[in-house]
Amino acid sequence: MKQMENQKTKFYESKLGQAILLFLFILATSTSVFLLEKTVIGFLLLFGSLLALYFLQFPTWGKWVICILLLAGVIPFVTYFSPSQQAYMEVAVQAGIYVAMALGLNIVVGFAGLLDLGFVAFFAIGAYTYGIFVSPQAKELFPDFSLFPLGGEWFWAFIVIGALVAALFGVLLGVPVLRVKGDYLAIVTLGFGEIIRLVFNNLDKPINVTNGALGINSIEQPTLAGYTFSFSSEIYFIVLVILLAVFIVVQNLEHSKMGRAWKAIRDDEIAAQAMGVPLVRTKLWAFAIGASFSGMMGVLFAAKNQYVSPESFGLLESITILVMVILGGMGSIPGVILGAFVITALNLQILNEVTMFLKSTFPNLPTALDPAKMQRFLFGIVLVCIAVFRPQGLIPAKNRAVDAQKLKQTDINTTTQQETMST
Repeated sequence: MKQMENQKTKFYESKLGQAILLFLFILATSTSVFLLEKTVIGFLLLFGSLLALYFLQFPTWGKWVICILLLAGVIPFVTYFSPSQQAYMEVAVQAGIYVAMALGLNIVVGFAGLLDLGFVAFFAIGAYTYGIFVSPQAKELFPDFSLFPLGGEWFWAFIVIGALVAALFGVLLGVPVLRVKGDYLAIVTLGFGEIIRLVFNNLDKPINVTNGALGINSIEQPTLAGYTFSFSSEIYFIVLVILLAVFIVVQNLEHSKMGRAWKAIRDDEIAAQAMGVPLVRTKLWAFAIGASFSGMMGVLFAAKNQYVSPESFGLLESITILVMVILGGMGSIPGVILGAFVITALNLQILNEVTMFLKSTFPNLPTALDPAKMQRFLFGIVLVCIAVFRPQGLIPAKNRAVDAQKLKQTDINTTTQQETMST
């Protein structure tokens, strides 16, 4: 009996056993999504296989291959035949947008330790940068130019333009706010976010730039070689490409000289300055790079919804993105990704399903206990539970492992070279 248990343990711990279990899990969840009309749990568990993949003992290249096959092949295929395809893909697209924004905020908050409560302002800047020029609003703003409004094929250029414009505003925000720290920094960035929202809300006179509180509609959707990306299932692939680029950039930045400088400032600003880290320039880079990711996703948000208005960029959005970073694990790239997906899934699907279940189960509840009114209450309970039981985040940040023997050998080689040069 004991020998059988040992064999089972060895099987589960072996790479072959883990691969078989992962395959069976993906097969079961994808089959449920493929066959059932609408299975929220199955769809979320199918995405959860990516979390399981993170903890398995596979080589990095193998994890990347499986991840790409899942995101670009299995998930789009099994949802394609489902009548709820667009609902599934809408959640995936929204999650991708928030993941990219959370990774950008993680640079500012998680790496550099700068508490930013106005991060949604850069999201709004990217959205309006695209919306103003690629909609009938451009004709009203530039009546003498036949070039405007631009077509949907300009979307690809505006991904870069939106990132650059947002980065510029990130630097403009960073220059004055670097004089303050801690709570005061949070207050100033919060004020910046509200200023941007109010500017867009009132910039309809004397020159109508943003159409004020009515917002901008009829924004062109992305077009490539004459094909228009109209549905969430099509925009999903655009999100994947952008998200992959953002992930690669953030991962490389984390282990770069700049990333180490950000973490040094976060841990002890005075010590970092004493070691020669240029505080102002390093912090400005954090604001600029984090804002650029938010600006890119703002462009995508405007193109997907074909409409932008100031109400979409309130303080609650900034708080939500910050919650994703903190509950996921500040400074942890996989933690932030998981946090963004969990919060998005809770808001868009899980709480809605719980509300519908409670309504059908208890149809005679009093108005004060209407499940639709209790969604935010349930959401708050979930956040409190995560914060209590996982105070360091869902996946806490880890320092990069260093081979002590290799480091010791490097020091010996360096010392030998110096002695040789001195002689």
